[in-house]
Parts: sequence; structure tokens; C-alpha cells
Amino acid sequence: MRTKSYKKNRINVVTLGCSKNTYDSEVLMGQLKAAGKDVVHEASGAEEGEVVVINTCGFIDNAKQESIDTILAYVEKKQRGEVEKVFVTGCLSERYKPDLEREIPDVNQYFGTRDLPLLLKALGADYRQQLVGERLLSTPRHYAYLKISEGCDRPCSFCAIPLMRGGHVSKPMEQLVEEARKLAAKGVVELILIAQDLTYYGLDLYKERKLAALLRELVQVEGIEWIRLHYLFPTGFPEDVLDVIREEPKVCTYVDIPLQHAVDSVLKSMKRGTTKEKTTRLLDRMRSAVPGMAIRTTLIVGYPGETESDFNELLAWVKEMRFDRLGVFPYSHEENTTAYVLVDDVPAEEKQRRADAIMEAQMEISAEMNALRVGQTLRVLVDRVEGEHYVGRTEFDSPDVDNEVWIPFGDYSLTPGRFATVKIVDATEYDLHAELVP
Repeated sequence: MRTKSYKKNRINVVTLGCSKNTYDSEVLMGQLKAAGKDVVHEASGAEEGEVVVINTCGFIDNAKQESIDTILAYVEKKQRGEVEKVFVTGCLSERYKPDLEREIPDVNQYFGTRDLPLLLKALGADYRQQLVGERLLSTPRHYAYLKISEGCDRPCSFCAIPLMRGGHVSKPMEQLVEEARKLAAKGVVELILIAQDLTYYGLDLYKERKLAALLRELVQVEGIEWIRLHYLFPTGFPEDVLDVIREEPKVCTYVDIPLQHAVDSVLKSMKRGTTKEKTTRLLDRMRSAVPGMAIRTTLIVGYPGETESDFNELLAWVKEMRFDRLGVFPYSHEENTTAYVLVDDVPAEEKQRRADAIMEAQMEISAEMNALRVGQTLRVLVDRVEGEHYVGRTEFDSPDVDNEVWIPFGDYSLTPGRFATVKIVDATEYDLHAELVP
């Protein structure tokens, strides 16, 4: 008779949600591997006696539903005997643990976002402080996320992140540099800095914003070629970061700055601490300080009280600003946020119509801006091989969400994780087509 043991059973980690969750799953897997566990990430087929850990997202309605559906699917596998145990962690579990325990009791145990030692103990492993910075990467080996802080102190009315992640806590600079060195030793050439708010980095530890200083340290790590910035909050933006982007070749000419809206009344209700005029001036300064910089943003439409006039003003502003990259979300009415007391008065169909209208406008902008790349010679990081093409990115594009560069096979060989110099020969709304420069 087979003896069941966590030590022998494979642990399959399933990750949902954002890059912060990806990072957390990698840390979990690194700890499990160091403890001698057989751990995999999102394995397609279950093994006998498999243990599943689902790292959930609880940010907005669609993400919450995906997490619930995934939990239910694995609970069914457990009931059929295809997996032995199911554990749930992450944001959804942090936010709704009592409800989940009541509604889906067949999960073996639920854990929150700050329960890593307890989760490891349930999996038969001990948390090892000395392993800080060690991870089992789930991304392609040439790029990795580097989470520089946890939590958020911003008061945004629509956002539940502080409920799930707590207040802002920066990681010490020396710890981040050491983590970057370890990643570089594994073959990582691109670091993508992530946090709930990059621009707040250092205020708690050093009593001043230290993102620029951190970047100056990270560019010195041998082997790292690109450093990319995600999630820069616009209010209180530390403009010395722009100097670093302009002066340091390793820091990509790219920023992800979630602006959310551009109508003063909506921004005030959202508690964003800024105005349309201030936001426009910030964008102008960014483009002036770093010519050619690609700016990605995200917007929310259908926020409570957003009128048709408000939306039209937002749409006109998007066309005026001509963002290089843009994503838009229909507003999600989240309990326990300060906006939850407002009436969610924009119908779901209207929210989606507004989101579609902005993306249609952005598609035209993207097509026009990509057309300007035709004839340019650019440095590309090759990500993968697909069909009869090598597929890569320029420094102006982040993986999974931005443009890709397609390079046809030829009498040459390109390697994922290596750089190539290409000439852009054609462009569509979201892709560039190139030929290799000998």
C-alpha cells in the first residue's frame, strides 16, 4: 500500500493575477525546492497524490471569478481522486478567507498574502530566512520580476490592494542588489521592477524617495542589460528618476504609469491627489526630459458618477496625449473600498462600450506610432521562437502586454535571451516586422 507523504508528492503551484503574484509564487517554489520538494509550476497533467497550491487574485470582479473557478476546478479533481490536497493562498484568500472557508470547504486550507511560513509548514517545509532572494523562475530564464516593495499607502477610493497587501514596506537596497546579482548569475538579462507603487520606494526605510538611487545601484550589476519600470504612481513622482532613465543605457526608455482618469471631478472622487492639468504637465516633463520615451498607462471607465461628458473628455485627452501603450478596465465596485458607498450607476454594458471606444482610439494611435518605426534600426531582445519566426521586443515594450517584433527565419540563428540588431520593415497596430541587420 502506498504511503502518502508531502516529501514524495509533487507540488503544483498555479498562479493567477499580476506579476506580483508571479513573484510570490517563485519565492514559494524556491523555498520548496530548497526543502527537497518536487515542485512544478502550472503542470498540465496531475500526478498521483499531487498537491496543488493556487495563488489567487482578488483585485476586480473578473479576476476574482477566475480565481474561484480555478479553485472549484481543482476541488473537483480532488473529489475525483486526481489530486490529493488543494491549498489556496494569495489576495482572494487574504480578502475573503471566512467566506471561502464557508462556501468551498473542500479546500484543505486557506492562507493570506503574508502567511508564507504557515503555508510552507502545511506543505512539510520550513521557511528559511537565508533563502531571501532565491526563487524558482516561472518566466523565460532571460527576464525576471524584481519586487522592490510590498503593500501601498495610497488612498485610492476604488482600490482594494491595501486590504489585501497591507501598507507600504520597502525592501532594503542591499537586499535588492543581491537578488539582482543572483538573477544575473542564472542568465537573467532584463529586470522588471514591480511594486504596488515604485515611486514610494524608500520613504519608510530612508525617509526619502530612493528609486533613483536604487536604479544607480542596479545598473552596476554585471549581466543585467535592461531594467524596466512598472507601476509608477503619478502623484509625487520623483523626477530624478527621469535623469537616471536618460543617463543610464541599461534603464529602458519606458515607464508604466497608471493614471486612471483625466477629469478633475472623477480624479477627486478617486482620491488620486492630482488634476488633469498636473497630469498633463507631468507627461510633458517626462517626454521633454527623456526624448523618445515610451509611456504605458491604464485607465478606468464607468467609475460612479462618470457622465457621458466626463467620458468624452477622457477620450479626447487620450487622443491628445497619444500614449505609446494603454490598457483600460471597466470599473469594478469593490466592497470595503471608500468608493463602495457610491452608487455604481454606470451599467455594465455602458462601461464596456466606453472601454471599447478608448481601445479603438488607442489602436489607431498605436498603428500610427508603429508606422513611424519603419526604417529604424533597433536592438531587440529575442523572447521565443514561434512558427517560422523569432519573436522579440525592443526596450519600449514589456513582455505579455506590449508590442512584439517578428523576425523571419533566415540563414542565421538567433537564441532566446540574446540580443539582436534589426531593421523594422513593416508595422501593424501591435506588432513590428523586421529583418536582421548583418
